[in-house]
Amino acid sequence: MPDLEAPLRPKRKKIWVDYFVKFRWIIVIFVVLPISFTLYFLTYLGDVWSESKSFKKRQKEHDANVEKVVKRLKERNPKKDGLVCTARKPWIAVGMRNVDYKRARHFEVDLSAFRNVLEIDQERMVARVEPLVNMGQISRVTVPMNLSLAVVAELDDLTVGGLINGYGIEGSSHIYGLFSDTVVAYEIVLADGRLVRATKDNEYSDLFYAIPWSQGTLGLLVAAEIKLIPIKEYMKVTYKPLVGNLKELAQGYIDSFAPRDGDQDNPDKVPDFVETMIYSPTEAVFMTGRYASKEEAKKKGNKTNSVGWWYKTWFYQHAQTALKKGEFVEYIPTREYYHRHTRCLYWEGKLILPFGDQWWFRFLFGWLMPPKVSLLKATQGDAIRNYYHEMHVIQDMLVPLYKVGDALEWVHREMEVYPIWLCPHRLYKLPVKTMVYPEPGFELQRRQGDTQYAQMYTDVGVYYAPGPVLRGEEFDGSEAVRRMESWLIENHGFQPQYAVSELSEKNFWRMFDAGLYEHARRKYGAVGTFMSLYYKSKKGRKTEKEVQEAEQAICEAPDAEAD
Repeated sequence: MPDLEAPLRPKRKKIWVDYFVKFRWIIVIFVVLPISFTLYFLTYLGDVWSESKSFKKRQKEHDANVEKVVKRLKERNPKKDGLVCTARKPWIAVGMRNVDYKRARHFEVDLSAFRNVLEIDQERMVARVEPLVNMGQISRVTVPMNLSLAVVAELDDLTVGGLINGYGIEGSSHIYGLFSDTVVAYEIVLADGRLVRATKDNEYSDLFYAIPWSQGTLGLLVAAEIKLIPIKEYMKVTYKPLVGNLKELAQGYIDSFAPRDGDQDNPDKVPDFVETMIYSPTEAVFMTGRYASKEEAKKKGNKTNSVGWWYKTWFYQHAQTALKKGEFVEYIPTREYYHRHTRCLYWEGKLILPFGDQWWFRFLFGWLMPPKVSLLKATQGDAIRNYYHEMHVIQDMLVPLYKVGDALEWVHREMEVYPIWLCPHRLYKLPVKTMVYPEPGFELQRRQGDTQYAQMYTDVGVYYAPGPVLRGEEFDGSEAVRRMESWLIENHGFQPQYAVSELSEKNFWRMFDAGLYEHARRKYGAVGTFMSLYYKSKKGRKTEKEVQEAEQAICEAPDAEAD
């Protein structure tokens, strides 16, 4: 594939940070891992204590905590105090974006108590949870009941609030959409201290559609009702390898879950779970999963694999074995399948601990994994943080399904990052135009994977050190991200804002639609109380003056109607 050859780059002269990063595993082993394990254990004990309380008692505590939030907001003096932010420390966030906006003067509201599962309603098939409930916690509660959230993000530490206000996806998103698409109702405290419940068909329906992707800039989320689905005890996973060029790998991925006859809603033709890993420009493994009963999994001749044990081969490496031994099928306990990428943080664990995938380390120390992302961030100074921004890529490119092949070729030319994670998701045609939206007229084209009511998109997950960095060549990470963002804008793609962004304000609002969002900010009093989305997401430190001037410009602009 000569047209896909990456450009030749000059060698890069090493500096002291390179050596510090190379031997950072020492800090990880002796500091980060022990503290991470302790925090995980203490969190688990807290979750068990929470689950021992009755739902009635949890609700009573919730009501009291909401009153504290309301009282705190009413204490704020807009003329003297800064904009409202949560009291969570910047390094605790799982995302890679720097939380620099908290370095400016701000007014803190403590939401740390909001981490309870408030109700599991099996009649309505809804889980009502607080925003700091994470995926490990909710799956531990629901899976034994043969229930699950419709979309369970893979990493245990990801919280409901982060997945709603930001971005959340899983292998079931080709059926249910993004995490925020499975929310039935939001309970949110507005700038004036009012507690409202927003649904798609009540008086706050505009707020309901504006909240996803808003990064907490419309109000303070205190609870959400999320769709539940019935599940079975095991996931029957099929691993299918393919060798070919990137366009052929992309088409094989599409064919793994999208029937060519357009029958996308037929459960007999569409698997329950889908993901693909591109291991090189010529090799991929497609994985599809279907829920299976314990009886089926235990039948003679069927192979079960408890991938959650600490000594097991990291999942992405386990899947890669299909390239040598060919297609195979196994049954994985459902909850272990949900969190299959947690222990090795997809494949980032290989960079953090170069020998972490070795059998001896897994057996002796695998139970300490994974390191908490928050602690990895807390133990890096500005020099290392900037190094990772330039020499490391953690980005998701959300692109229309039919453009996956083009996206893979772009990533190969510009970044050379492997493995690449592919996960499809529906992008729904909604009654209003939200921040992310399908291509206009997609329903007339009806390409493979599309339906009348949703266009099929794919998350192209690019996480690792680029090829030039691994070879010791020059690489401009900021410029690569800028080119990626331009490519996404040109191809009606989107960039989740947990990642480092180089977007200017103009280009930010070229990528995302501001109409409904700005309408909601004005209507519900967020302007002047909560930081605007762009200034919360932009790279670099935000001065109070900069934010206030931007807010003033919004206040003076004529009101925009939502589409």
